[in-house]
Parts: sequence; C-alpha cells; structure tokens
Amino acid sequence: VSKLSRIFFVLVYRIRSPLLPLCHATTRCYSSQSTHTTEKSVPYEKTLKQEDGISGPTKPLPKFADVVVIGGGSLGCQTLYHLCKLGMTNVVLLERDRLTAGTTWHTAGLLWQLRPSDTEVELLAHTRNVISSELEEETGLETGWIQNGGLFIASNKQRLDEYKRLMSLGKAYGIESYVLSPAETKDLYPLMNVKDLYGTLYVPKDGTMDPAGTCTTLSRAATARGATVIENCPVTGIQIKVDDLGIKRLKAVETAHGTIQTPCVVNCAGVWATKLGKMAGVNVPLIAMHHAYVVTERIEGIQNMPNVRDHDASVYLRLQGDALSVGGYEHNPIFWEDVSDRFAFSLFDLDWDVFMQHIDGAVNRVPALEQTGIKSTVCGPESFTADHKPLMGEAPEVRGFFLGCGFNSAGMMLGGGCGKELAHWIIHGRPEKDMYGYDIRRFHHSLTNNNRWIRERSHESYAKNYSVVFPFDEPLASRNMRKDPFHQVLQEQGCVFQERHGWERPGWFNRDGPAPILDYDYYSAYDVPKNNDYKYSEILGKEYTFDFPPHHYVIRDECLTCRNAVAVFDMSYFGKFYLTGPDAKKAADWLFTADVNKAPGSTVYTCMLNKRGGVESDLTISRLEPSPAHLPLTPESNGEAYYLAIGGGVAQHNWSHIQAVLQDQGFCCTLIDHTEDMGMISIQGPKSRELLQEVLDSDLSSDAFPFSTHKIVNAAGHKVRAMRLSFVGEMGWELHIPKESCLPVYHAVMAAGAKYGICNAGYRAIDSLSIEKGYRHWHADLRPDDTPLEAGLAFTCKMKTSIPFLGRKALEAQKAEGLRRRIVCFTVDEKVPMFGLETIFRNGVPVGHLRRSEFGFSIDKTIGYGYIRNPDGGVVSPDFVRSGEFTLERMGVTYKATAHLKSPFDPENKRVKGIYG
Repeated sequence: VSKLSRIFFVLVYRIRSPLLPLCHATTRCYSSQSTHTTEKSVPYEKTLKQEDGISGPTKPLPKFADVVVIGGGSLGCQTLYHLCKLGMTNVVLLERDRLTAGTTWHTAGLLWQLRPSDTEVELLAHTRNVISSELEEETGLETGWIQNGGLFIASNKQRLDEYKRLMSLGKAYGIESYVLSPAETKDLYPLMNVKDLYGTLYVPKDGTMDPAGTCTTLSRAATARGATVIENCPVTGIQIKVDDLGIKRLKAVETAHGTIQTPCVVNCAGVWATKLGKMAGVNVPLIAMHHAYVVTERIEGIQNMPNVRDHDASVYLRLQGDALSVGGYEHNPIFWEDVSDRFAFSLFDLDWDVFMQHIDGAVNRVPALEQTGIKSTVCGPESFTADHKPLMGEAPEVRGFFLGCGFNSAGMMLGGGCGKELAHWIIHGRPEKDMYGYDIRRFHHSLTNNNRWIRERSHESYAKNYSVVFPFDEPLASRNMRKDPFHQVLQEQGCVFQERHGWERPGWFNRDGPAPILDYDYYSAYDVPKNNDYKYSEILGKEYTFDFPPHHYVIRDECLTCRNAVAVFDMSYFGKFYLTGPDAKKAADWLFTADVNKAPGSTVYTCMLNKRGGVESDLTISRLEPSPAHLPLTPESNGEAYYLAIGGGVAQHNWSHIQAVLQDQGFCCTLIDHTEDMGMISIQGPKSRELLQEVLDSDLSSDAFPFSTHKIVNAAGHKVRAMRLSFVGEMGWELHIPKESCLPVYHAVMAAGAKYGICNAGYRAIDSLSIEKGYRHWHADLRPDDTPLEAGLAFTCKMKTSIPFLGRKALEAQKAEGLRRRIVCFTVDEKVPMFGLETIFRNGVPVGHLRRSEFGFSIDKTIGYGYIRNPDGGVVSPDFVRSGEFTLERMGVTYKATAHLKSPFDPENKRVKGIYG
C-alpha cells in the first residue's frame, strides 16, 4: 500500500467514526451535521486569528455612516477599498470576529484569467491588477501575490476545444496563453503524467493570492483614505423605514455595542448572508456547503510549477511552496444545514467518503502524490448559488440594501472586479460593466425564497462546475417551476423546452415524440434513484458539442417554414405589465427612449436606459384607450395607460428597474404584473395574414391593421389583444390571450394553418431568424454597458424632440464626440458554427469579439454580431468599418469575414410590411 493510501486509511478511520451514526440506512443523507474542529490547518504562514480572547469592538462605533459594509472577507474588504477609491470616506466595515474569519481565511486563493465570459475576464483582470501591483504601489505592503501560472488539462477533444475558445477570447484582451501538446506540457511540468492528455492550455500570468495578506492590505489602504474598520462587532439587527410613498428603505444597523444610522448596507456576510438578509426582510438565495482540499507534505521538484485545473478529473492542484493543495468539486457535496454563528476560523472534519473521489484523479495527474503524505485537511463552509454566479446589487425588497455574497468559492478571484463594480453601483446607481449575470434581479422573486429551487439548482451548479460549458446546455434541476397554458399540448408534440426565469419555454420540436422533464435525481447522489431512460437528458447530451448539433436540420426546417409559409411561436413567458396612474405619461416620457405617446392603438419598440446611457432593456410599449377594467386584457384607466411586453428571461430586472425609477422620480404611477394571467403566441410568415383572417374577426389588411399597431379582436370566439409585430423579420401578429382562452385559440390557429403548412417553432429558430434581421437580444448583443447609438438603435431615441428622458444627456455627449465603439454584423462563408466570444481582427489587429452568433439558414451562412473599437482610440466610423479586412478567430483558427453595416437579410424591411415577391 502506498504511503498516501496508508495515511488515507488511517484518517478515514479516525475522522469518519463519529459521523457514522448520523446517516441511517433508512434515511437519505442529504447533509452532514458533523462536529467541527478549530485546529489551525490552513497552509498559510499567517492568518488573522488571535488567541488573546479580545471582546468588544476594536473601535468605537460612529453614529452615522454613508455606507456600512457587513463582513470582513475578500468581498467586504474589496468593496470598502473601492468605495474609498471612488471618493467616499464616511464608510464603515463591521466584522463579527476578525478579518477573513468566515470563509476567506481558508480559501485556496487561485486566480485564473480566462473564463467563458467577457465580463468575467474583465473582472478578473481588475482583481489581478489590484492584488499584483496597485495595492503594493499604494501602501508599500505586499499582498502575497505569486505569479506561478495556470495550466488547464484536456483529456479529450471537446475539452481542448473549450480551452481554445478561451484562448481566442483572451486575444481580444491581450491575455497571453498557449495551447501545448502533451510533450510540451511534460517539459513545463516534469512531474505530470501526460500519457492520457489531449493537450493543455497554459496561461503564464495566472497566479495565487494570500487571503490574510490581501485583506490586511485592503483594509489599511481603505483606512488611510478615511474608512473605519471595526472588528469583533456582530450585527444583531437591521432597521427599515417606510417612506411617504410606502417604499421600504434602509435606516440603521444594530449591534450590541450601538446603532449606526445609514442609508446603505452591503451584505458581504458569505454563508451568513441569508441570516443577515432575513433581518431586513430580503431573500438571499444561497446555500452553505462543505468545500475541501488537502495539503500534502513536501514534494521534490514541485517548486515553481503552475497551478493545475484538471476539469475532466474534477480536481485542482494548487502550488503551496514545495507542496500541493488538492481539491475539487464532487457530485455529492455536504450541505451545512444549521449555519452556526460561532464558526470563526473554524473547519469541519473532512468526510473522506465524499473527498476520496478526487484522489484518483490527482494521483493519476501527478504520480508523485502516491508516495506523498498529507500535512493537513482543510474543509470549510462556502456559499453556493443556483447558477454558480454571485449575488450582487440592490435587493428588490429594500432600497439601500445591497448584496455582495454567494461567490461559489471564487470570492478572492472575483473580489477586486466585483468590489469595484459594487462600489460604482452604490455611488452612481449602476455598475460600469454588464453585471446582469450577477445581479440579484436576474432571478424571479418567486424563486428567491423557494428552498427546493435553491437547493437543487445550487447542487447541480456545484456538481457541474468543472463540466465543459457548451452553448446550448440546460439545467435538469428544479424544472417545471413555471409552465404556461400551452405547455402540455406542446410537450405532446415533441417540444424540447428551455428554462428561463423559472419558465419552461419552447426550444425546438423533436420529431421523435415527447421528451418530458423529470424530477431532479441529484445525479444519483444521496441514494436518490437515477432517472433511467431519460429522453430529455439524452437529447441534451447530443447537444454537447462545439459543432452543429445533430438536430441542426430540425431548426433549419422551422426557420425556413417561417420564411416560406407560416410558423407559430409560444412566447407566453414574456413579462406583461401595465403602467397606469396620474403620472403615467410623465413616467413613460422619462423611462422610454422612444416617443411612445402616439395615438392609442400604437405599439412602439423602445429602450430603457440608465444614467450613463446604457441599455437596461428593450421592449414594446402599446398605448391604450382609457377604459374600465376588463382584466387581464385592459386595466382600469381614466387617463394614460400603457401595456409593456418584455422578454420573459429579464422580466424581474425590468420590473425592478421601472419601480426604482418611479420611486426615484416620485411619479404617482402603478405598475401591474399580469404575466401569469395571459399567454402569448406569435404567428409569423408570408401566409400569416391568410391564416389569421380565418381566425380573427378583424380586417388584417395593411390599411386596416398596419405594422406597429394593436387592437382587441375576437379569435375563435375569444377576446384577445392582437399586435402586428415581428421579432423574426416576417409579416405576422402576436396574440395576447387570457389564460383560459389560450388552448381554444391555439387549436383554432393550428387547424386553420394546416393547409398553409404551419409548424410549431421554438426559440432556437427565433435566435437564427432574428440575427438574420439584425434584431438585438438583450444581454447578448445589447447590454447595460452598450448605448443605443453604439448598438445601431438610434432610431429608438427621441433625440429630435425636446422631451427629456433618462440617459439622454449621456447620449448627446456621446453623439457629439463620436462613437469609440459600434456594433458590426459579420458573415462567414465557410460552414462553421460560432457561438459568440470569437475574436474579431481588423487588418490583423484584435478589435473586439463576437457577442452573439447563429447560423442563418435563409442566407446559408454563419452570422455574428460584435462591438469593435479603434486600436488607436479614435472614432469608429462607417468608413473605418468599410475600409478594414476582417477575420474571426474560432478556437485558434481564423476565418475570413465580411462586415455589414445593414442586415444581411431583407435590409429594406419589406417583409414585415407584407411586401413579398
């Protein structure tokens, strides 16, 4: 038996014995309530733990602060530092024990620069800059940063393809990386077994952070700028006040040693963030789990080696001087059910039954480990979320209560970038970057206090953390949370559903019959029976490719049926809001970039902006006639009233944005949500008018029912709101239907459409059809860090009027100085799939990356949209685009691309107007 194995056997016996009675044979053990040890086991020379038993706050509490940050870990310290960097001085950090005492003190401290997200690459770059140079220059203190590089291991082609995608994206940001052969990898890391490798990705400027050194330096830099750091001061309560408009706002923070009046709190409490949120009536959807690594004895020859991520073995190897820390992500993590308030600088006993799955992979990758002993085990609590992304931003429940928690073991790595964005959020109302993927408002309010959803989705995200990130993957956990009235009938017709915002929405239609989604089986962990013969899961598995998926032709047929005949799209998950009240017109003028005060019966496509001119939303606004209430189709209104239709995946974000603007401006308005009360189908294509003329009792000619108008009509005997709109570039109508009328209307449409060759189509078809027309997708090629001018949406802005609107001043300034970036459409003649993140080169120089890409079946080409910049910092004019030679890099291979300033399909917009031929 090897030395490592002998030590494991001894440790398993000694550590597991007390745990055995906790898991009875008749009970599924989803969690462990194991006793913990306070012995110091982390591999750092210095921690901030003190043995002197100091009680009471380390400093007197002020009576008032502009911001109180709660939690002295990585995020708390980074947020405090960046608030001070942006000019705030009356800011306080409260820590219940000592800095880093919760989860930061035992973190592995790894920093990898490349991620499959442009925003995350930028966040990581800022963290690295702060830790590696900025803090030391500012304070003269070292943070403990070690630049030893990072090595990503690929055991198969798909994994290496994923790494090549990261490498290509990195070129847009100047991040040095190299794809290495097995032999080159062996030269770099002589102790590594490379016999089973397909290749590796080496990033020489990745590195390792020290938690105590980093947080100490951050706190000193912040206090030098005027901040106050108070340790040994637990928070006992949060005071909320209700203002004259009924809005809940932050009032004060309570401790046993005094109360601090403040309008703003930042919850950086890690696994304790949920408890802190409850003090304010705020849902914080995260869950605590055990997360572990072991520290080896000395390994000869390991010094100066890069950190290693072997995703296929679900293990990482962190250089620890002349040893390694070995950890990973398992499929059966232990939940920490009863989060203790007394767990400072504490660790759990390691459960070897759970951890042993990482050992084989580690020994296989570095065989020297087999003869190496274990110096210590480190098993501590970490917070995890439903999508493995942090929780940030202002909570929808209470104004002034901000979140900076749920970092899924990446709080050190993302701390600098996220701390800066959070500080900007607090001071200026919005972050600088596109932080929607971290914004708490990305989750619908019905989910954030749903324990099943939080638990299942957090488990799946944890278990799949090292899985290849494929373009069309879908979760299996907590599905069927929100279903529209068409769900069952579409499922029977082979609908393969996607999950968005808790909704099941149609993705595409499988020709091999129904593929229902089953209850989550936890990947057979915790003795949960595995879902065998699971058709939906098998279909997803076939999509695990960076090539065209096997059902590419099915999506093609849905697209071409829409272009040549007629297709019906279920878009019921859309948010459906009414804006009414005495100040509705004032609110509409201020909120929306377009002039929505056309005649009643008009529908206008518009944007909503933030103060910096960034696009917070794109949506349609329909002006309604004053009328008594006939809900859900018409709200009661004696004056102005508007119907808002918003992409369902971002409905909560839109709702919260509108409410915040109404509150900030003091508008006397009511925003009413009728999303659940109505379904919505969109009938699109050259035959849509002929079909619907048989179903609706209204004249559908262009004179009687022109584009961008709406009216209440009868459909098969049921009242519906019909809108002549299109998101696919065809003549068509949306039908907004009361819930109880959805199925009769749908069946009538399908019966009438049979002779026209109608088909069901899903959002995969919409993605392709819409990109052919150049229609934007919010949070893909249109985000809060893009302005309408940059995004080619100047036509949505009422700049020729004198009507003020939110963000107008920023747009006027940008227009005056010229665009430094703009969106451009690219087409590639070669039949190669692209998915976004491919780097754009102009005359051989990187100038940006694709945000979104799909295959356009009507033009038989791959289409991509991305924002390009001038490398010289100058204006990006149309001539700059026309005069360049462009290529796109996909997985290290470059493809010649053609740039377009107009849509490559129907650029004159004839088809939406019903002009064919």
